[in-house]
Amino acid sequence: MSRMARTGPVAAPARAAATSPRRAGALALRIAGTAARRALLLIVLLALVFAAVELLPGDAAGASAERGESAADLAERRHLLGLDRPVWERFADWMSALPTGDLGTSARGQKVTELLADPLPNTLALALSAFGITVALSLLLGCWAAARPGRLADRVISHTSTAAFAIPEFVVSAALLLVLSLWTGWLPAVTVTGGDGRPTTWTMLIMPVLALVIPQTGWNTRVVRGALADQAATPHVEAAHLDGLPLRRVLLRHQLPGAVPAIATGIATSTGLLFGGAVVVETLFNYPGIGSVLAGAVAARDTPLIAGVVICAGAVISLVLLAADLIRHATLGARA
Repeated sequence: MSRMARTGPVAAPARAAATSPRRAGALALRIAGTAARRALLLIVLLALVFAAVELLPGDAAGASAERGESAADLAERRHLLGLDRPVWERFADWMSALPTGDLGTSARGQKVTELLADPLPNTLALALSAFGITVALSLLLGCWAAARPGRLADRVISHTSTAAFAIPEFVVSAALLLVLSLWTGWLPAVTVTGGDGRPTTWTMLIMPVLALVIPQTGWNTRVVRGALADQAATPHVEAAHLDGLPLRRVLLRHQLPGAVPAIATGIATSTGLLFGGAVVVETLFNYPGIGSVLAGAVAARDTPLIAGVVICAGAVISLVLLAADLIRHATLGARA
């Protein structure tokens, strides 16, 4: 018996050390599987983009044709653009060049990477600014509401966040233009770019960012509030309340850590909505991002350019979702 007592404390850390690499390996496999599924989903999305453009009336040759061109000229242009080849063959060629960073050539004969070199960083600056502010505001408002369950602050935040999420980005943009530009003249109504293709002043980012932040903060505040409410019903949180711990400490030390996986997943999921809203907001504020590029590419039936925009936006969204998966797995693994 004494021998078992002596070896027991040593055996427990040894077993923990043995299972730790196993857990790390299982976590790595789960992350790799998640990344593979997201990559496969992105490939399917790109295939749908090629198919959808193919089903639209007209093609890139007709959209870029000049007045007076003959049928022979159009046929030659279609041949030069590869439009006389099956769509699956064009998609396979485009995908085979993708690992080298080649996004193909647009219908106008320019490299897609060159066409996206300036507008993509502008969209990323807009979307990432809105994303950071959304995360901060959502956590603040969600925690504030959760600290006062059922009280006036909780009800006001709940109703306001629901209303904010229900309002489309173009309505928010129109209201911001009316109040902050036309009525008060505080901010410029449109974005003016300099020679480098960037907005000339940082104030031109304020209204586009706000137009994205307001609806997404409404959604994510409800996500944070709901995740904290679920944690409030767990035994360890109830025990912390019974022990007489301060409400703020219970919220920050007991509820919030357990709610992190749900919050991270909810916020990451809204990234796609953020990029979708950015396309609308950029058009309304004349912002030099990929929104105007995408609108022009769809009008011109420019499949490589549309696919280039989709792969760039999809890669960013997939990275954010993968980061959320890492946070969720790491948090759940630490609790296990």
